Amino acid sequence: MNVDIDNDQSKLSAEGAVSIRERDPHKAIFAITSVDNLKRKSVRGGAISLVAQGLKFGVQMGSVMILARLLSPEDFGLQGMVVTMMGIIGLFKDGGLSIATVQRDVITHEQTSTLFWINVGLGAVLTLITAAMAPALVAFYNEPRLYWVVIVSGTAFMFNSLGTQHGALLQRGMRYVTLAKIDILSLAVSSAVGIGMAALGFGYWALVGMAVCGPLVSTAGSWFAVSWLPGRPMRRCGVRSMLHFGGTITCNNLVIYLGYNAEKVLLGRSWGAQALGLYGRSYQLLNLPMQQLHSSMYTVAFSAISRIQNNAELLCRSFLKGYSVLLSLIIPITLASALFAEEIIRTVLGPKWIEAAPILRLLTPAVLIFAMINPFGWFLTATGRTGRSLKIALLIAPTVILGIGMGLRYGPKGVALGYSIAMSFLLVPVIAWNIHGTGITPRTFWQATQKPLLSGLLAAACGLVFKMTLGHLLTPISCLIFGLGLVFLVYAFILLVAMGQRELYVDLLNQIFQRVHPNPEETKSV
Repeated sequence: MNVDIDNDQSKLSAEGAVSIRERDPHKAIFAITSVDNLKRKSVRGGAISLVAQGLKFGVQMGSVMILARLLSPEDFGLQGMVVTMMGIIGLFKDGGLSIATVQRDVITHEQTSTLFWINVGLGAVLTLITAAMAPALVAFYNEPRLYWVVIVSGTAFMFNSLGTQHGALLQRGMRYVTLAKIDILSLAVSSAVGIGMAALGFGYWALVGMAVCGPLVSTAGSWFAVSWLPGRPMRRCGVRSMLHFGGTITCNNLVIYLGYNAEKVLLGRSWGAQALGLYGRSYQLLNLPMQQLHSSMYTVAFSAISRIQNNAELLCRSFLKGYSVLLSLIIPITLASALFAEEIIRTVLGPKWIEAAPILRLLTPAVLIFAMINPFGWFLTATGRTGRSLKIALLIAPTVILGIGMGLRYGPKGVALGYSIAMSFLLVPVIAWNIHGTGITPRTFWQATQKPLLSGLLAAACGLVFKMTLGHLLTPISCLIFGLGLVFLVYAFILLVAMGQRELYVDLLNQIFQRVHPNPEETKSV
């Protein structure tokens, strides 16, 4: 879609990626102006993202299974020491500016170009900061092998910064198929690199290779997919408010990250690479499907919510429907992971990782509660309530760190238990604070969550009976296959039939497969 913007000399061709103004500055062109079209495109986008995340999950699980057999817990622990620090620095890699690009009603070529160069500058600075911190990390963990690992890993920030705005333009334009292709390609290539390096005996360097290769491929794919080239940065082009918005988001992410990842730093410091490796693999196995689901929903939901943020009734109704669907996918996976922790560990990671099974089970409440809280962050950000989101983060972080600290003396299992207890205390007050004054009431929230929760509890009870009566008669992989099958079938029957949710999912399927006949009044190119 080629469109004119505020400055007649400036053009932006991003195939629908940016909504901008006509020559009348008080009127804006949007790629989608119909609520029905927005709903259809959002639902289809969600389906595409979900399928893509399913493929990514398959690739990731395959690479995890192979790498767990090629590498040792210590190798993963060494990378885990670096990943935590990289994660903290990485929170500043785009300064929240990609989200600002998607969230704005109207954005110009000059603004996007200026944000691009700001992102590149941030990437260069973070790469240098990472290299400068290498000696400190070596001293903190008393682990000399970390020095070059940190320096090489830091180059990922530069690669990321070059593709930040291109990726934001794709998300803003709701080009979910393209985003999915780029994600799958970058994951496949990086996984192949990691497995190849591990097979050749590179040890923990295989994990470093994966971490650097992914952003490089993703950025190259974004540049190839978006026919937009940045211009020169400009002063007074209206990015100050976007920088403030992005800065608040970055502070919020920093506080949350510190709270949710403090245990990895503390475990690595107090118990060493072996313990951190066991904990990290447990957390990854449990969190990976949640992360995939959240990522697929976020890509679509944030763009859609941002477009209807001024229609409070439609906004709340749409968010709660999407929230209910997300929760209905997360609950059975999480509960089944707790029930069949030993079987999952033996099947996916192998017998040498069996000590990770109780850690995985103890982490289940924390991951489930996080999955229930996290979507409200999207809601608050998309509606401009970033200040409240930051305040909530300042409540969560110290509470979680306190719980983790209380369990640290008992090793990885104590940390997992402390984490889950802290998150349990936070669930009700955090959700109440999130929905206060937004139009979402406790009653409508409970209506959106009760059916998936009750269905999950009943399905989990059936799974527990199965494991207690027949689990000891089956091999781990047989128990896992039949147990998961039982839990998911019972869950689906209760949710769709007994709880009457069939119509909701039939409507979603109709939206996915319904043929679209473009309306020239709704979609317009200038």
